Amino acid sequence: MESLSLLTRWSLYGLLVFMGMLGLLLWVVQFRTMRGGVFNNPDGSQDDWHQQKSHYGIAFADVFVACPANTAGVALAFAGSRWGFYLLALVSFWWVWANVMTTATSLKFYKPKMTFLWIIGYPFGIVVGLAYLALTFVYFDALYAL
Repeated sequence: MESLSLLTRWSLYGLLVFMGMLGLLLWVVQFRTMRGGVFNNPDGSQDDWHQQKSHYGIAFADVFVACPANTAGVALAFAGSRWGFYLLALVSFWWVWANVMTTATSLKFYKPKMTFLWIIGYPFGIVVGLAYLALTFVYFDALYAL
């Protein structure tokens, strides 16, 4: 990490903080969905696992795998462990896949208005995941050096 420029290091730390906050927010929302609460999406649809069983599976994966791995990855990365970067790379693939799926579903079935909340709720996760993966690809040697 010491071989990274100050600007790159601060960008990485900012992205890590943002990923941590986004992961914690998602954890709370998906836990609520798993408990049977209905979550109103920014496209007008609702995540209600009583009506849509696939949402229960996504919520389950987020609550028990993706969000804990994201939180642990951020904590380990700030602690200086490269295992945090490994975890975050895996979670970033999930961020990209899950958000591509939800964005495509939203566009196909609900035809939403492109509001700020909709952009943050769906396609923004793709940008966050791709940003981390791109940063990892460009600075692979500095992040994963022994």
